[in-house]
Amino acid sequence: MHDVAQTEMKKLRVKSTRKALSKAVLGLVVVLLMIVGIKALQILKMKSAPMMMPPTTVSSAPVKEEDWSPLLSSVGSISAVQGAVVSTELGGTVAEIKFPNGSVAKQGDVLVKLDASSEEAQLRTAEADLELARADLQRSQDLATRKVISKAELDSAESKFKQKQGTVDNMRAMIVKKEVRAPFAGQLGIRQVNVGQMINAGQQVVSLQALDPVYVDFALPQQHLANLSQGLEVHVQTDALPGREFVGKLTALNSSVDPVTRNVGLQATLENRDHALRPGMFAKIDVVLPEKEKTLVVPGSAVSYAPYGDSVFVIEKKKEPKTGKESQMIRQQFVRVGEARGDFISITQGLEPGQTIVSTGVFKLRNGMPVVINNDLAPKPQLNPKPADT
Repeated sequence: MHDVAQTEMKKLRVKSTRKALSKAVLGLVVVLLMIVGIKALQILKMKSAPMMMPPTTVSSAPVKEEDWSPLLSSVGSISAVQGAVVSTELGGTVAEIKFPNGSVAKQGDVLVKLDASSEEAQLRTAEADLELARADLQRSQDLATRKVISKAELDSAESKFKQKQGTVDNMRAMIVKKEVRAPFAGQLGIRQVNVGQMINAGQQVVSLQALDPVYVDFALPQQHLANLSQGLEVHVQTDALPGREFVGKLTALNSSVDPVTRNVGLQATLENRDHALRPGMFAKIDVVLPEKEKTLVVPGSAVSYAPYGDSVFVIEKKKEPKTGKESQMIRQQFVRVGEARGDFISITQGLEPGQTIVSTGVFKLRNGMPVVINNDLAPKPQLNPKPADT
């Protein structure tokens, strides 16, 4: 009887355990169903209600129409109006150097003296011979007046005097040429000779350059020849002087066209009072043509460049159909860009005057995004920018 009672107790315990497990499983299933239902409702709401992205803060700029003069661009080099490497006409030993390196010379200043002691001694001998020939000529003239000597003897005395005079003049000229003088006023370079050095005729002494004004030599294709004339304004920039622009005039057109390149050689003249430009400098040249054209311009930072096409983002106002609330949205507009000047770039196709576009940060934008305009810290583009660090 005792064993039968224990068996019945075990059966009751198993049944109660199974009921508890069934209730726990049922409760877990109910919880899972509730979670799935809630997530399904959330997904349905997200699908039914459009997602509104928060507006992005951007800076803006208007599309302006300006009068731009057409430019003909080229590259060239700076040259001196007068420039030469001063050389010696005669050989000899350098006796004295009369200038410091890099100084300014006036026309006629003595730069280098060669040893002329031998020529000076020969000059004294020649002058003595000349005095003797002069005395002989005077005696011959007196005798010829009294008809003591023939006309042939008088002619011989005159010829001898002239020969001696020529010898003296030649020696004086050689002594003068022993002094190397500046042929014109200008800036001297670094000397290429030293005191005591034996040099030959034609030895280069120092570079001499007249630096105000200066020329800029360049070339343009022959098809532009009809638009070119003397007096056109020329703008010159060089990498050696970043941020600085020199303005001059077109002063010369070559009389022929290069048969190889089909380019015409041109020369402009620039003022160079501070001697900032030096001969040999590389230069970028823009020739300004007289006529002006209406041009749409935008900041260069507003253009997004891509292989499939360049574009800008136009800012437009749109109303929500349900609430009637007005917001600012951006629309990607593909454009055709033209010439760039300073911080601006011209637009030849795709925009209209008066439109407002995003001026900076276009790389982070997408078509249709809402935006808020804030120009407090927006950079101010300039046609002729001059960065502060230059």
